[in-house]
Amino acid sequence: MEREYYSARSGKREPEKVDLPMLLRLFRSDYVRFRQGGYFDGHYVAGTFGDDIGAEMFRRLGKADLWPIETRCKEYSEEVLFDVIEFLYDSAATDQVQVEIAGETVTMSGVNVAAGRADFSAAMNAILRDYRDGYELSDDGEILALGEEHMRPLLEQELPEYDPERVDSRVLAAVRKFRRHTPSVEDKREAVRQLADVLEFLRPKLKDVLPNRDEGELFKIANGFGIRHHNPSQKTAYDGEIWLDWVFYCYLNTIHTAINLLKRAEANP
Repeated sequence: MEREYYSARSGKREPEKVDLPMLLRLFRSDYVRFRQGGYFDGHYVAGTFGDDIGAEMFRRLGKADLWPIETRCKEYSEEVLFDVIEFLYDSAATDQVQVEIAGETVTMSGVNVAAGRADFSAAMNAILRDYRDGYELSDDGEILALGEEHMRPLLEQELPEYDPERVDSRVLAAVRKFRRHTPSVEDKREAVRQLADVLEFLRPKLKDVLPNRDEGELFKIANGFGIRHHNPSQKTAYDGEIWLDWVFYCYLNTIHTAINLLKRAEANP
């Protein structure tokens, strides 16, 4: 862990957002460090990418002139930089593996993809979290928006296991869609629709843990504002960028609350 310097220790450091030029500089510094540390040798040296890495980047990312990264990255747009970070995540690995021998942890030579990706993610997240509204590189290598600061705990809160196929996985997919880099209004509407579908699935059981009026109001929103069913009487003249955010957080919080109530009821019949 890096030590804190005076202004941070004394609470006198004013938080400063990272803009794109600074993000590119920070990224380049980290990239060179990881490259020199051999984190990409498994692909670059062993030939997984062939003998033309620039061509491989074009094949995967659909853009030319991205290589060599340490010189070209100075001209990257935000979208290109995020693509390259995800590409590098897929490529990262360390050359050390920790194994337990006779009760002791021993470090040996070998390819360790999990550790390489974890190290690379930690470095990227340290610079991405302060870029504009905040981003992170997820555990599966996808850059996601952190969301509004006061709502981040809800987005990061783990949903209690309930129904892996019809609830858990669908809520996770909705959150992932909502947190995409620059999601469209339709992306947000689809995320809200997925949460509404989960609530619809839970609806028969919700009657036992929510007042009837509250349960009905939840679906009035979804069905009356062009989210789930499409008909001429629906209201569509609203600012989707703002309104859909509010509905998404409302539904997500309701699902967390409902599942907690349902599990408590199951545990105490």
